[in-house]
Amino acid sequence: MANLLKFVNIAVMVILIIIISLQNKSSGLSNVFGGAGNVVQTRRGFEKWLFYATIVFGILFVAINIILLLQ
Repeated sequence: MANLLKFVNIAVMVILIIIISLQNKSSGLSNVFGGAGNVVQTRRGFEKWLFYATIVFGILFVAINIILLLQ
């Protein structure tokens, strides 16, 4: 059981890294160099799905690590 949880933990970790790296990085240094950083945008479509997937996989990652810690 512990070995299966370790493999699931690694899979969730890789998916979480991919999801985080796919997210839009629009704020960055644009304010320093005069970029338009005051625009408020709502999440739509794929960006909204990535946002929710990040939350779900983050919670799943923490839960699996707590379960592995208690074993």
